[in-house]
Amino acid sequence: MTQTSGLDATTFDELRQIAARYPEARSGLLPMLHLVQSAEGRITPEGIEACAEVLGISAAEVSGVATFYTMYKRKPVGDYHVGVCTNTLCAVMGGDAIFERLKDHLDVGNDETTADGKITLEHIECNAACDYAPVMTVNWEFMDDMTPQSATQLVDDLRSGVEVSSTRGARLCTWREAERVLAGFPDDRADEGPSAGPASLVGLDIARENGWTAPEVEGRAAVAGTGSRKSAAESADTSRAETETRVDESPADAKHLDNPAKGDDAR
Repeated sequence: MTQTSGLDATTFDELRQIAARYPEARSGLLPMLHLVQSAEGRITPEGIEACAEVLGISAAEVSGVATFYTMYKRKPVGDYHVGVCTNTLCAVMGGDAIFERLKDHLDVGNDETTADGKITLEHIECNAACDYAPVMTVNWEFMDDMTPQSATQLVDDLRSGVEVSSTRGARLCTWREAERVLAGFPDDRADEGPSAGPASLVGLDIARENGWTAPEVEGRAAVAGTGSRKSAAESADTSRAETETRVDESPADAKHLDNPAKGDDAR
């Protein structure tokens, strides 16, 4: 295919690599848009044209997808996209107060970027981390149990170049680097950091302490072909052992992103 879009040759070639991963090339559009953001800092007209060219569809079809999902940005994003959950539970636990404090501290409004180009602030919808409310994300990585004070310290550290790690994930990278990971080009931080913590394991602990078992279900397949079934307590022991093994791993062994959503489309 001859390139006619305005993207550089390397990015255009990587768009074709993404499309080739799928039986139907069009299925690659979402990661392709993430790659455009990694290269261009936002969804540009040139990026839309390039995706359309690679996939053999119209620019209008690509634009329709790019404008539907909130994780695709039509204006430049700072080095760190800071999201504050203001959905019900996080709001009740202090998310609204955190968001107002950060707006004042950074002198920006919703979906705006600081003058130094470091921080883009946005209120976000539920990230399925209610057990750690109020929750923030930085480039789709979780920051748990936040307060107005810890939130302002976080953005100050990011702006000054201090290395920051997610509460349950990797060392934070820039937004463009995170977008490249979401496009399917891994960095060196796979499985870095723990994936769960005490708040996520409360239900398993209760089941273990009380010896609760799952109800019998007619026709359920026997576990491992033996006719027996694991109790909730046994499952809790297994899940806790697996989680504690991950928590005990050195942060140098591992990494973050795979999904956004963890943000909107994950991760």
